[in-house]
Order: sequence, then structure tokens, then C-alpha cells
Amino acid sequence: MHILVTGGAGYIGSHTVKELVKTGHQVTVLDNLSKGWRATVNKARLLKGELTDQRLLCELLQAEKIEAVMHFAASSLVGESMQCPADYYANNVTGSLVLLEAMRKVGVPYFVFSSTAAVYGEPIEIPISEDHPTIPTNPYGATKLALEEALPWYYQAYGLRYISLRYFNAAGADPEGELGEDHNPETHLIPLVLKTALGRAPEIKIFGNDYPTPDGTCVRDYIHVTDLAQAHILALEALAGGVDFSIYNLGNGNGYSVLEVVQATEKVVGKPLPKTFTQRRAGDPAILVASAERIKRELQWKPCYSDLQTIIETAWRWQQKNPLGYPKC
Repeated sequence: MHILVTGGAGYIGSHTVKELVKTGHQVTVLDNLSKGWRATVNKARLLKGELTDQRLLCELLQAEKIEAVMHFAASSLVGESMQCPADYYANNVTGSLVLLEAMRKVGVPYFVFSSTAAVYGEPIEIPISEDHPTIPTNPYGATKLALEEALPWYYQAYGLRYISLRYFNAAGADPEGELGEDHNPETHLIPLVLKTALGRAPEIKIFGNDYPTPDGTCVRDYIHVTDLAQAHILALEALAGGVDFSIYNLGNGNGYSVLEVVQATEKVVGKPLPKTFTQRRAGDPAILVASAERIKRELQWKPCYSDLQTIIETAWRWQQKNPLGYPKC
């Protein structure tokens, strides 16, 4: 199939592009490069453009005979969303609706959506299943949920078939060492810890040590980025095979606290790392751990890199080879 991947120059998008190409798909990437890097897209066509440019989208979808869209382009920082909710609604809701309208006009039938566990808010039960109430505690989660709530109506009215994938904490790097994680600013825990190990940061800041968890720090479910990418391919195949719509969690079902991740990273890098505690970040739930039984059962998804140390090791290898990240051009 010929697939349009929005945000395909970013962290998860670029890993998915690589796996799509390996599987034999033709891929076009649309990215404004505000968060992504040209260097990640070397196996697909890259078009720089804005998601809100409906004319561009319609022309692209029609000229390239796009058969499916994987939608990764979004603002995704919890803390930033608390400070700038208007930007998040503009990017994550308005931009996504422009994309859906272009798909409707051109007649592109399949949509795989990059969603988030942030739609759940504070969990009332662990692990979190897809049937858990969705009560986001930050604008990031609220904007992702807003698009999820639009999708059933697009299916009912226009026949748009979709699968929404609710990620827990994406982590790690391409096991072949070609791709990695390089955000500016970096907010994800594992790369921040590794930057400290490389001497590129003075210490690890841990946001809050008074959560209702065994060691007082937040607990999260970490999933390897390549396993995420494979789930997107399975979702696409399911839609092409006749599935009308679904929602799936993507996680490993195991929770690790911030301190546990730091300790595991210290084992990987072979030395203790300086750390300090600071105040909580607004909008951060105490515990987020997934139940991914539905996607395992229905799409036969099997994570290959579920061990936390393995996840960290893949990230460490890439960080050592690319201590300054991707070329900044």
C-alpha cells in the first residue's frame, strides 16, 4: 500500500516508517520538522508542510494515490499542554480535523491514529483496559480524546475505518542502531538519564517523590518503540482485512517507578548517576500501567523488546553513537 505518515520524521513516526518500508509498503512522510529531523527519513519521500494546509493535503492524497494514513503529527508534552492549551487544541484537534476532511474529500479509507494513555487520567483500576473511563487530567490527553470521539461519527457518516492506538510510555531505540530518540527539549525519562550518563546534563531531575507509590515516584509502563511500530502495521493490516474500527492499548503491562528506571539505567551504563528531587509536574497521574490483552488477542501483537533493561540498552547504544543527536539541519 501507499501510506501517508504524518509526523513521520519524529521519534515514533520514523521508527514506524522504517518498519513499513521493510514490510514492503510505499511511504510518503508529511512533517513540518518542528519536532522531527530530516536525517530520520532516508527510506521514504519527505514532504515538508503543515497539517492545517488542506489544499496541500488534498493534492498530496490524490496525486500520490494514498491508500491509508498513519497520523503521528501532534504536540505531546503534558507540562506544556497545561501552560498552552490553545496551542494543543489548534495542533491536535483542528489540524487533525483538517486531515480527516482531506481524507474524506479524496476518499482515503483507512486511518491509524497515534493516541495516548493520557486519555484515561487518574486510573481507578490497574492495569488500565480500553474500557476504563476516559477523564483526562491535562489538555494533551483531552485533545487526543477529542479526536477519538470524532472518529466514530466519521465512520458512521463517511465510512472512514480507523484504529486508535493508546500508547503508554514509548522508549528505546531502533535495535539496528539507525534511529533513536532526539527531542528538543527532551522530556522523556530514559534519554534524560542517558544524557546525564554522557555528561550532557549535570543531574537527573525527578519530579515529585510524594506520590502514592512504593517509593513515592511516578510509575509508568514502558514499551519499546519498535514494538509500537509493529503494532501500527498490524492495525493497518486489520483495517485492510475488513476491520471497521477499534481502540487498543499499547504497553507491556509492567509498571516501573522513576527511581527503578534510574537504577536500571545505572546498571546499563555501569556507574551511579547524580539525581535530585523537585516539585511535581502539573497533570501527571501517579500510576499508568496498561492492559494490552485486547491487541494481543485480536491482532496477535507480541512485543519483542519488553524487558526494561533491553529497552534501555537499545537507547544507550544509539546515544553513545549519537551523543549530540541527529544532524541539526
